[in-house]
Amino acid sequence: MARRTDPLGWGSPPLLILGSLAEEPKHGYAIVKDVREQTGITLGPGTLYAALSRLEEQGLVEALPGEERRRPYRITAAGASALGERLAEMSRFATTGLRRLSAGVAR
Repeated sequence: MARRTDPLGWGSPPLLILGSLAEEPKHGYAIVKDVREQTGITLGPGTLYAALSRLEEQGLVEALPGEERRRPYRITAAGASALGERLAEMSRFATTGLRRLSAGVAR
């Protein structure tokens, strides 16, 4: 499970995983480390691999040949498109929210 004490948390595991893989292919531990460094959210192994499995079934990521015991994953073109759309939506929401907050505070 994604662990964080933020009651307004935004980090769904699939979104965080796609965001991590957008840069380059990574194995599970590297994804967990990247997500933790970028967001402060720690993905547990069950959450990580369940989400990776669902993402793979949906065609948004694909597993690459294993390197010793580690199996890297990469984002697919469909995954990159889905991530881009979601990030654009989030950006619009954040921009609007910040503008509204600023206008409300200025009154």
